[in-house]
Amino acid sequence: MSAADSIDPDSSLWAWLAHDLRFYREKHGLSLAQLGSIMGRTRGSVSNCEAGRRRISEQEARILDRHWDTGGHFLRLLRFARAGHDPDWFKQHLEYESKATMLKIYELAVVPGLLQTPDYARASFTAAGLRNEDLDRELTSRMARQRALEKPDPPTVWVLLDEGVLDHEVGSTAVMRDQLARLLEIGERHHVTLRVVPRTVGWHFGFEGAFKILTVDTGDVACTEACGGGRLVTDPGEVRAFTLRHDRIGAWALPVDSSQALIVKKMEAKA
Repeated sequence: MSAADSIDPDSSLWAWLAHDLRFYREKHGLSLAQLGSIMGRTRGSVSNCEAGRRRISEQEARILDRHWDTGGHFLRLLRFARAGHDPDWFKQHLEYESKATMLKIYELAVVPGLLQTPDYARASFTAAGLRNEDLDRELTSRMARQRALEKPDPPTVWVLLDEGVLDHEVGSTAVMRDQLARLLEIGERHHVTLRVVPRTVGWHFGFEGAFKILTVDTGDVACTEACGGGRLVTDPGEVRAFTLRHDRIGAWALPVDSSQALIVKKMEAKA
């Protein structure tokens, strides 16, 4: 069974959009290559859209609506998908994360999952109320994500942490000391730049919440989490706004060496 065959149109608006692209193509007797010619894309690009690995643009939606005289079906569905909450957003985010060539991360309260020690992650899940099999499953998944940083050709990673991330004691003093040491170790890697936004800055653009920008083959996407859920941002204009926000936060961050010195100071205080 192909990836397109496994698409469930009832699972999300994005899945519905991928399903309908294939449905209309087959209804009109077009091959992937023929539809690609109409959309100005390759056969493989269309296949990725039908499998949910790529999302059509507004221009492509307009082309489809015009070609098939749908009355605006694809453009309307695309806009609702972008505006709505996609329950499958985190799964899609993980796929992007594993393939990203660049990651820009800002965190306000906790150490990003990609940089957590097993003990820190376990303490976080325990505090959140997870137990037994659920905790073990989530811990295994989180640690597996970190393999993205160990690849022979790892992504370039830009991390900005609010100073509060270093102070919030998760688990125990020993857990936090090991976690801070882990941040120092990761920050020494050639492909990772880790900087801290000091508390003395006061209000800054990061106060509105944590987010991440991921660069993949098809472009940039962003994701942001909030109480009760999160969302994946694919609209180019909105992604650019997140990139600008990351740059603005970074303008207030300490240089790399000063950030490292601050982490060492926090770690030594927990000795």
